Amino acid sequence: MTLKIKTIGPITTIHDGAELPLPASRKSRALLAYLLLNEGPHSREALCELLWDVPDDPRGALRWSLSKLRPILNCDGVERIGSDRQQVWCEKSDIRIDQDDWRDPSGWTGKSEDEVEALWDEGATALLMDCDVPNQSSYAAWIAGQRAAFEKSRAAIAEAQALRQDMPATARDAWAQRWLQLAPFIDDAAKNAVAARHAIAGIGAAKELAEKLERSYSEAELPVPDFFAEDANEIASDALAQPIADPTPTEPPLPDQDIRFVQTHDNISIAWASVGDPASPPLVKAANWLNHLELDWEAPIWSPLFRDLASAFHLIRYDERGCGLSDWDCHELTFESFVTDLEQVVEAAGLDRFPLLGISQGAAVSIEYAARHPDKVSHLVLFGAYDCGWRHVASEEETREREAVMVLTETGWGSDNPAYRHLFSRTFMPDAEPSELDWFDEFQRQTTSSANAVRFLEAFSTIDVSDRLAEVQCPTLVVHSRDDQRIPLATGRKLATRIPGARFAGIESRNHLLLGREAASSEFLRLVRDFLKEG
Repeated sequence: MTLKIKTIGPITTIHDGAELPLPASRKSRALLAYLLLNEGPHSREALCELLWDVPDDPRGALRWSLSKLRPILNCDGVERIGSDRQQVWCEKSDIRIDQDDWRDPSGWTGKSEDEVEALWDEGATALLMDCDVPNQSSYAAWIAGQRAAFEKSRAAIAEAQALRQDMPATARDAWAQRWLQLAPFIDDAAKNAVAARHAIAGIGAAKELAEKLERSYSEAELPVPDFFAEDANEIASDALAQPIADPTPTEPPLPDQDIRFVQTHDNISIAWASVGDPASPPLVKAANWLNHLELDWEAPIWSPLFRDLASAFHLIRYDERGCGLSDWDCHELTFESFVTDLEQVVEAAGLDRFPLLGISQGAAVSIEYAARHPDKVSHLVLFGAYDCGWRHVASEEETREREAVMVLTETGWGSDNPAYRHLFSRTFMPDAEPSELDWFDEFQRQTTSSANAVRFLEAFSTIDVSDRLAEVQCPTLVVHSRDDQRIPLATGRKLATRIPGARFAGIESRNHLLLGREAASSEFLRLVRDFLKEG
């Protein structure tokens, strides 16, 4: 039987579909990684110098590690790890190593879209993440080289996908941005990214991206490529080898939303809105930091995202108590009240069964709701999600920093100086343009009071639905920005592993709140639509 070994993420051995436990010793796992990824044989002396700095018996330490690895790899009567008095080697002819899928970009062409996305998501995890060995400089240099080579392979895959002529424009744009992220100062990657953006969003978006890339070259003190001096149309036509229409099509006006109010059990008025064809399938979006049904509906940031959702679904949104059009003056501002408010909105909308979308802390509210009402939630979509607030996991130093931010929030939230609110906007949307950040700063101030902003932060800090994850019964999709500056990718991935049968997808963005204009927003919509189509 073929033995499979995963080197992307923690090193893992799989035989006949079952994982074989590796030694707890980090150096033993490091030794296995080195034997697998380097052509041997290797002298015992070289291996001892690479991994063991003990003065008494490095050869004894090597023998011990080999004795732990042999029973695992030498299964089915096949000797895969061999040695003599001078050398050690690994016979790999029947070992399937996951990195093999990344060595030849042409091998991805015949795969389905789902297979490609699944492979790409796996590759986002650090290589050999449990094989670092402190204070071993030669080994550290080797593993760093392995990781750099793997990132080059990822860039080559993204390039090959981005240049495929048979791919839809939206998908090509997503791959173009992935290629650009992995090869930020490769001229062909930059040129292709501008062209792909032009194809899906028009000349304005292409020019905006070209200007952004030009600035990044200048800030890095690198020569600005000549093609940035071209018109965006010329860049697009040259890179895509096809004519691109100049005018950006004007978008139809946003449809009117029907805003209503529901009174909660503790006499708080909650504003909720529905938009889209009532005959379309429903989609409920749980409230998150921060909402304002009127202001964010016409926002330069989220309007494209809402427009697309409303075109496919009967979209239900609402303002959290304490902000937006809902009552600001409320005695209770707690996680429990957030969940019961969602229950009230669902009841007011007359929904029997529906998919539920939760973003940021709205994901935790959605998880709790789905666990309480398995008969109501048909599908669960979580973006930028976390199950546990920072007070449960923060170090002493991080706790002091976050509490200091809360003090600054209380004193500076309503100020004309947006510096205090920048604490949030810069981490929520690091890739936002200055005009977008200015809009978001003012939006925050108009959305809630400084006192409520602090109360929200405190409520979010104590969230804990970790014990509810296993109780979610509906199909679940967890999507996370790979370089989220607010909630790390690992948090979303770990959450997905604890929800039964949940799928996980990483998208190329640094933003915790997606900008409607970015390619990741289109990718998010595609993932959501495909997931919900499955019925």
